[in-house]
Amino acid sequence: MKLQRKSGLRALTVGAVTLTGALVMTACGSDNNNDGGSTPSASSTSATAGGTSSTAANASDISCANGSILSSGSTAQQNAIESWVKDYQQACSGAKINYKPSSSGEGIIDFNNGTDAFAGSDSPLKPEEAAKSKSVCTGGTGIDIPMVGGPIAIGYNLPGVKDLVLDAPTLAKIFDSKITSWNDKAIKALNPSATLPSTKIQSVHRQDDSGTTDNLTKYLGGAAKAQWPYEHAKAWAGHGGQAAAQSSGVAALVKQTEGSIGYFELSYATSQQIPTVKINTGAAAPVEATSANASAGIASAKVTGTGSDLALDLGAAYTTKADNAYPIVLVTYEIACDKGNKAGTLPLTKSFLNYISSEAGQAKLSAAGYAPLPTEIATKVRATVNSLS
Repeated sequence: MKLQRKSGLRALTVGAVTLTGALVMTACGSDNNNDGGSTPSASSTSATAGGTSSTAANASDISCANGSILSSGSTAQQNAIESWVKDYQQACSGAKINYKPSSSGEGIIDFNNGTDAFAGSDSPLKPEEAAKSKSVCTGGTGIDIPMVGGPIAIGYNLPGVKDLVLDAPTLAKIFDSKITSWNDKAIKALNPSATLPSTKIQSVHRQDDSGTTDNLTKYLGGAAKAQWPYEHAKAWAGHGGQAAAQSSGVAALVKQTEGSIGYFELSYATSQQIPTVKINTGAAAPVEATSANASAGIASAKVTGTGSDLALDLGAAYTTKADNAYPIVLVTYEIACDKGNKAGTLPLTKSFLNYISSEAGQAKLSAAGYAPLPTEIATKVRATVNSLS
């Protein structure tokens, strides 16, 4: 059946996040775009050590540093970073934080090339990536700092079908083009009361290297290994389907294409009003992609990194049968040097990461469709950020 496409889709372009009308970002290297000094904020301030000042903003305490830094990477955390940067810059008038949402892979490349003060990634550094980071982290290494949790939503476009339920084996077959129509018997078995059309399934995946892809394929490999024979990776390995750039591009294509299904962070589904699949995990009821349900899944994560590295293992979440625990979750990391950060960018990098890992910063996540870090992990994150040098 020919796919029906809605008209009027605006072309999507993704550039650096610009958060105030008066702010103009410049694409310059991080060696030259920060003087490392302090700045008074729009509200009352008091001097502190290290070239920063304390200020109250948005009901939270932010220790401001001035200058500018570049960062890039994960689109999964884009909406969270955008909100945090807006708040920080409103409180700290001398700070400019330029986050370019590209992909986890590109963010790590930029960081390891010395362009970025920190990078965003949906997956921990690979050993070879960590080894390369030593060339830009003088006397240190790049480390993984968990910051944003959340569900990977499976969005679909199937008019007339509400509360669609799928399980891991069925999802694996859909994304590998082994189930190709919406009235397939496997989908019918999971949705006995739904009227499923014979519409051809159009699966949509990321065309760029993506931590979101890596996390989805970790789930498929963990929960449906027989149906998903590929190793998890940032590059898409399944057969067939249509590719789109970044999470925003996948969401936009699903939004406009009848019969489609794709994966992206919950915030994209919420903002574009895309219905999401409930996952049959074997729990008492199929589990919806929500911030609270994702937190329940992430709570099972274990720290596997060593030293100040806080890489997490989410394996237990993928096969959970606990009620209200959503299994397709990710945690995004901020990649930074544990030691050897550039003197010109360290004060602002550290100040900003301190804010976003604080209770006030993490409290903003749920409203944006993300999941705050569990308390035990958040405590370790704050200690690690404070130790950056």
